[in-house]
Amino acid sequence: MIPLHSRAWWRATLALCLGSIIVFVNLYAPQPLLPALRELHGVSTLAAGLVMSAATLAVALALLGFGPLSDALGRGAIMRLTLLLGALATLGLALVPGFEGLLLLRVLQGLVLGGLPAVAIAWMGDEFEPRALSAAVGLYIGANTLGGIGGRLLGGAAGEWWGVEAAFLLIGGLSLVGVALFWWLLPRARHFRPAPLAPRAIAAGLAAQLRHPPLLGAYLLGGLSFLVFINQYSYLTFRLSEAPHGLSSRWLGLLFLTYLGGTLGASLSGRITRRFSPPRVMALGIGLLMLGSLGTLSDSLAGILAALTLNAFGFFLAHATASAWVGLHARGARGSASALYLVCYYLGASLGTLYLEPFWRLWQWPGVVAASLALLLVPLGIALALGRWASDRPLQGSGRPPASLPQTSARRSSRPQADL
Repeated sequence: MIPLHSRAWWRATLALCLGSIIVFVNLYAPQPLLPALRELHGVSTLAAGLVMSAATLAVALALLGFGPLSDALGRGAIMRLTLLLGALATLGLALVPGFEGLLLLRVLQGLVLGGLPAVAIAWMGDEFEPRALSAAVGLYIGANTLGGIGGRLLGGAAGEWWGVEAAFLLIGGLSLVGVALFWWLLPRARHFRPAPLAPRAIAAGLAAQLRHPPLLGAYLLGGLSFLVFINQYSYLTFRLSEAPHGLSSRWLGLLFLTYLGGTLGASLSGRITRRFSPPRVMALGIGLLMLGSLGTLSDSLAGILAALTLNAFGFFLAHATASAWVGLHARGARGSASALYLVCYYLGASLGTLYLEPFWRLWQWPGVVAASLALLLVPLGIALALGRWASDRPLQGSGRPPASLPQTSARRSSRPQADL
């Protein structure tokens, strides 16, 4: 297995972080453009929000297929092909006519962008030692935040300076360059063991993961906390684009620099979990997200930005820890286990508009905050319950073969080779 901080570890981690950045640049670039799209197409706030929620729902649905498919066919080819198609879809957004066509292409884009998130952590679980896995997952989740920041900054700035179509062309072109680099960097998988692509076996494997208490808890924790976190940003773009702030698309894009707090939180997650149990770290992250949500009630723009930074730190601390927790507790079919986590994660994101919209219409931003805090009590309780579960049981197997089985092929040199 690839050890922590080896040359192979750095190359693989860099490739997967780059792939993560590409995915989230393309997924979240339209978010600061939502007010502009609402005006351009003459649609409601709810309809404009579908530009984001339709894509994240498609990502969630795609994960159900890519996870089991990667357990049978391998993970590298899926990541390479879907990244390429996702970048091409962004170029297509600049050319598609009408709001309905835009939504349809966003759905198709979401379906292909689900490829890398569905299998990246499973790829790490196949190839990395446990300590190397935890550290790499933290950096990978941190790269998620950089992709989200980059997409929103580019989308917001280019949208204001040159128009919405130019924003999509710029992001699509840059993404193609990144895809070429990803194809070159990602090493060949050495320890993947294919499983038969049998529908009954896949369904049984998914059901087994859902019946495993530490996994089910992590799935719900990730989905509900992401529902709150990501959709708060969408409603803040509408709040801050109106009086008294009146921010334009470019400045709304800068709002997402607060994601850097998430980059720090995710990157520190591995180090923090070496000092405290993962469930305690998850509970800490959810608690910080709740505290930051309260802080966004401030009328000061500086206060809102500080609260959003705390939100990002807390959420990504919990998310990175929960993702690594799933990788360590999966019972075989690691790709399916990771995919199920992300299905819940993105399903939460796609349902957030439906959950928060009534509160926004009735009470505007204070209503969104109240609804967020009420829902976050559930993942907080889940984290505490996982702590009680872990204190009563030893760490479950990570899905690796028992030590008594032959490991000749798993102990081959970890020197990276480009799988071109």
